[in-house]
Amino acid sequence: MSRKQVILGAQFPGVNNFTVWSDPQAGSQIAFSSFHRLAETVERGKFDFIFLAEGLRIREQKGRFHELDVAGRPNTLAILTALSSVTHHVGLIGTLTTTFNEPYPLARQLATLDILSEGRSGWNVVTSPGAFTGANFRRGDHLPFAQRYERARDFIETARKIWGGGAFEAHGAHFDIAGTTDAAPLPQGRPVIAQAGDSDAGRELAASHADLIYSRHGTLDEGQAFYADAKDRLARYGRSRDSLKILPGANFVLGDTPEEAKARHRAIRLQQVSPKGAIVFLEQVWNRDLSACDPDGPLPEIEPDVSAQLAQGRANRYDDRLETAKAWRELAEDEGLSIRDLIIRVTERKQFIGTPHQIAEEIDRHVQEDAADGFVFAPHLTPGGFDEFVEKVIPVLQDRGVFRRDYQHTSLRDHLGLAA
Repeated sequence: MSRKQVILGAQFPGVNNFTVWSDPQAGSQIAFSSFHRLAETVERGKFDFIFLAEGLRIREQKGRFHELDVAGRPNTLAILTALSSVTHHVGLIGTLTTTFNEPYPLARQLATLDILSEGRSGWNVVTSPGAFTGANFRRGDHLPFAQRYERARDFIETARKIWGGGAFEAHGAHFDIAGTTDAAPLPQGRPVIAQAGDSDAGRELAASHADLIYSRHGTLDEGQAFYADAKDRLARYGRSRDSLKILPGANFVLGDTPEEAKARHRAIRLQQVSPKGAIVFLEQVWNRDLSACDPDGPLPEIEPDVSAQLAQGRANRYDDRLETAKAWRELAEDEGLSIRDLIIRVTERKQFIGTPHQIAEEIDRHVQEDAADGFVFAPHLTPGGFDEFVEKVIPVLQDRGVFRRDYQHTSLRDHLGLAA
């Protein structure tokens, strides 16, 4: 029986809670030289694609910018278009919201990227919550949760009509447009569609419309449960199980020995979650000013304020703040964790920690045992964070026979084994 091939994506992170922007080895988050260097590195490593997130407004907390968690950067499509001229094979996936864009101009821009890159474009479809972000836009408001996903679904279907070439029409609750397009035919038929979201609505959108789903889970068992659930939804839309690729987000820490890797991981996490950062993150759940708390001390005795909204511009990851606080108290008490140590624990993404052989083996295990089809890795340093991974982990995956030694195709859709 042939072994599944590993899919690898590389996220160029903004300044956020897993990027150590203050490290002496860190470079610019916005200079094109940084994007160029990272792109060259991952293309040398034969990665499937580069992935860019996008922030539409600088996030605020207690009415102030928080310098440790800024998502803003230059326009995603402009960056990817520039990268298309200095790369030849690696795919280019950008995060672009359906809440504050319109189908025709965005579909046309993505079509242009596909043409200029000779079929390497991808679109990570997201919805945007909050009147805070909406204030930057003409409508000045946001849509309720259910309507955001309804609009996203209609948006994708309309974009596909536009990519089809010639005349198009879309008449519905969110769009009432008709016209002709001059951007077809596209080299890969249509851009690859990715979707990020673990909610039931997000999984359903991915099952009906996406080629990739960017997920979040930390263990093999959790990954297998998510993988089975997402793949099982495909049949109701007449799709095969291979038509949707499951790609969790992950980080990695390498060492020459397991002990060195663990020590490096601890040092990195302490950089990622500073004393100030720990309090700021706790405030996002408590919705209270906790600046008087000691980050090396216990959790505050006061309960979260469920009516407040201290943090602006970020999606709420915790549906029930009181239940989250209860679970965190139990964890902190059971293991004797300070505020900072607790935040280090609960904010951690999937981590691959160890020697190059250990990391390659664990990546391969997750793929072969149907916990993932691959991973979207984000380094803790920009732009050189993938150097060591490409030099040391990729050759091991290649020797195991589960990752390409060279590109066999030109389009992103073909890299991923997806039908046009």
